[in-house]
Amino acid sequence: MNKSSLKKPFILGILFFLPVIFLLFLYPSKHNYNALEIVDDSVNELINFSDKDVKLEGNITILSFVGSQPLSKSTTALNLKELIYDKFLGFKKFQVVTIATDEGETELQELRKQLLDYDALKYWKFITSSPEEVERLFYSLKSKTKLDDNFATDEVFIIDTEVMQRGRLDDRTDNELAKQSEVYGLSSYNCVEVAEIKNKMSEDLRILFTEYRQKRKGNFDSSSRREQDLKNNEED
Repeated sequence: MNKSSLKKPFILGILFFLPVIFLLFLYPSKHNYNALEIVDDSVNELINFSDKDVKLEGNITILSFVGSQPLSKSTTALNLKELIYDKFLGFKKFQVVTIATDEGETELQELRKQLLDYDALKYWKFITSSPEEVERLFYSLKSKTKLDDNFATDEVFIIDTEVMQRGRLDDRTDNELAKQSEVYGLSSYNCVEVAEIKNKMSEDLRILFTEYRQKRKGNFDSSSRREQDLKNNEED
C-alpha cells in the first residue's frame, strides 16, 4: 500500500475526530454548571382563577399580566410569542400563562384570536380572576415594577416546576463587574424590550431547561445551590 492510499483515510480521520475532541473540551461538567438562580421562593399558586386545570406546579411557566385591557398589551404578547413561545414550544412541561381581570375577559379572548392567526397555542393558557386575586399573585413575585392602573405590566416572569421564581441575582455587565459597580439583579423581563427578551430571557430559559434535562439524567444536583441562592437573596 503506497503513501497516497493511506493519506486520504488519515485526513478523513483527523477531520472526523477534531470536532469531537473540541466538543469534549467545551462540554460543561456538573461541577461547573451554574443553575438559573432563584430570586423568590414564595410565589403563590394559581387559586380562584377561571381555569382550575391551569397550575404553576409541575410546569416551567412564563407568567404575564395583561389586566383589564388586554388588547393594549398586544405588542407584549406578540413579542413573547415570536421570541419565546415559538422557540421553546417543544420543551417538556413548558407553558405560557397570560392573566387578565374578569373585566378584561372579552378583550383577552380577542387577544388570543390575534395570536391564533399564527399558531394553535396548545401550550399557552389564558385565564382571568378578580383584581384582588391578580394583585395577590403579582405581589408574591419579585418585580422591578408595579402593576399599572389596569392591573397589567410589560414584565414577564419565569416560574419553575416547584413554583419558584427564577432570574439573576447579579445582572451586571462585564464592564460593571470590572468597575465593581453595585450589585443588581434581574427578576423579570420587559417584553417591549426585544433585546432583553431575545438575549437575556432566551438565554436564561435555555439554562433552566438544561438544568432540568441534567436532573432527569441524574447529572445535576441544585439543592446546595438553591440554599445558597436563597441565603444570598435574603442578604440583598
